[in-house]
Amino acid sequence: MFDFVRQHTKIMMGLLFLLIIPSFVFFGLEGYTRMNEGGQVVARVAGSEIKQAEWDFAHRNEVQRMLAQTPSLDPSLLDSPEAKYATLERLVRDRVLAVAADEAHLVTTDARLARALQEDPAIASLRKPDGSLDVERYRLLVGAQGMTPEMFEANARRQISTRQVMAGVGESGFGVAAAADATFGAFLQRREVQVAQFPAGDFSAGLQPTEAELEAWYKGHVEQFRAPEQAKIEYVVLDLDAVKKNIAVNEDDLKSFYSQNNAQLAGKEERRASHILVNAPKSASADERAKAKARAEELLAEVRKNPGSFADVARKSSDDKGSAASGGDLDYLVRSAIDKPIADAIFGLAKKGDISDVVESDFGYHVIQLTDIRAPKVPSFAEMRTQLEGELRTQQAQRQFAETAETFTNTVYEQSDSLKPVADKLKLQIQTATVTPMPAAGATGALANARLLEAVFSTDATQQKRNTEAIEIGTNQLVSARVVEHSPARTQALAEVKDQVRARWIAQRAAELAKQKGEAQLAEWKTQGDKAKLPAAVTIARDDTHQFPAKLIDAALRADPAALPTLLGVDLGEQGYAVVRVDKIAPSRALPAEAEQQVRQQYAQAWGAAETVAYYNLLKERFKVRMEVSAPAGTPAQ
Repeated sequence: MFDFVRQHTKIMMGLLFLLIIPSFVFFGLEGYTRMNEGGQVVARVAGSEIKQAEWDFAHRNEVQRMLAQTPSLDPSLLDSPEAKYATLERLVRDRVLAVAADEAHLVTTDARLARALQEDPAIASLRKPDGSLDVERYRLLVGAQGMTPEMFEANARRQISTRQVMAGVGESGFGVAAAADATFGAFLQRREVQVAQFPAGDFSAGLQPTEAELEAWYKGHVEQFRAPEQAKIEYVVLDLDAVKKNIAVNEDDLKSFYSQNNAQLAGKEERRASHILVNAPKSASADERAKAKARAEELLAEVRKNPGSFADVARKSSDDKGSAASGGDLDYLVRSAIDKPIADAIFGLAKKGDISDVVESDFGYHVIQLTDIRAPKVPSFAEMRTQLEGELRTQQAQRQFAETAETFTNTVYEQSDSLKPVADKLKLQIQTATVTPMPAAGATGALANARLLEAVFSTDATQQKRNTEAIEIGTNQLVSARVVEHSPARTQALAEVKDQVRARWIAQRAAELAKQKGEAQLAEWKTQGDKAKLPAAVTIARDDTHQFPAKLIDAALRADPAALPTLLGVDLGEQGYAVVRVDKIAPSRALPAEAEQQVRQQYAQAWGAAETVAYYNLLKERFKVRMEVSAPAGTPAQ
């Protein structure tokens, strides 16, 4: 069937045309679009629906963004129900703020957008030395996020507008000093404690689980041993480097390229000059600047009468103390390294010994003499041959890429049962990898691209083993992949994970034994009262934990001050168990004035954040937000 379609493309296009046009006639464009929109509704905001497909797409982008920022992050953490639900909540939040921005007529102007993009460090790094934007690198940057520049800028404009919705609330929050001191005083409280720990590791020696115990533990925790869907793939990448390898540079073309560009290949012209400065800063009055200019005109007349006296006049009369001692010498300069008025004057003089007119700058008025010209050395063809060949090959590859990309796209489609034809035709390397629907930790390039992974795990690719379409993964970068072997998500058998099961059984059993021992010791010490012999007391705080586990520190600091001294048992999970005697509250350390001010600022920020959350919840009620899917158990309410 598919072969017939591929071999009779024009006939099928005609049939599809006859079938599709009546659909538009009877249902209209909107109805046809709606008919093709599938997926469950997962949330509603102000009557607008968010569907499963939008949620899935947003989560894939979020995973790709986080892995790009933190390559060492375990992708499985981002594939949890909690992580996916967090993405849905962000989608809902964005929709709520967008509706609020539209209702308040908050519009981002072109000037405000341009200013925001200029302040973005990632975009600022794309500036060329002359200040202009490197458009190709900009397209590559936004393309890596699955967007065109137009999409990226529209998204940025939207974000700026929606930020204005919450900015007034968050930035107007303030905290009362007394409340801040009381809150952080409790948080920074110090307590004297005695701690006896029962590490789980002390109880693991000698534990030997039976086969029945391992099987029972495995059956009770089988969800921990789910293997994700996987595919072994072949893939080919077409990029500029691949096109360049197939380009043979003609020697005559190289020589012609050299002759056309030898001026640009030369270094920059350097000029040596001396100057006489009469100080007149911008802050000076008009009268002061007029007097300074008149004085500069007098000095100009003096050195033009006797150009050889320029150095002596500079030593005696220049206000630039740095150069006056050397006769006003400024050493060799390139145009780009100096202010424009000075540069224009120095590089506008025709020959050595020429003297400029009076030149005005932010510092005052200058008289300038050109003392030397160091012409740039033009490298020979032999010296530049390797560089020229690389540049010419790159230029030709850029011109040929579109044509090669069309060949690549057509070949992977027309000969879809193998990547060998396109690899042979374009001299590309067939690479192999094992992938999952989510990018692996540390994945880069094609293997980190969400669109490629989505295509790899499509039904056509996994079941029919056909090449994926040519997918653009960056500027001048196309990829196509083919599934060689597909493994659905499955539960790993006990035999495959037996070592892991044994290790986890031992860890759990050791923790249970540690807890039993700790609870028994706690009960005994409670009967002994003050005679109970615990380790020596130490003073703990949240910023001075003595390397005790966070759970222990939290329990000790939460103990009721009115009930001190008191004995507590703290279950540390797989770490074991601890018994803590909280003796008393220790004197607080006085904070330096700077730290105290910082604490109060943090409190004000926290208060502003709380007010922001409260305002957002009001907006949710106002716009009738409705979640159509349940949050995973344990997910905190917004």
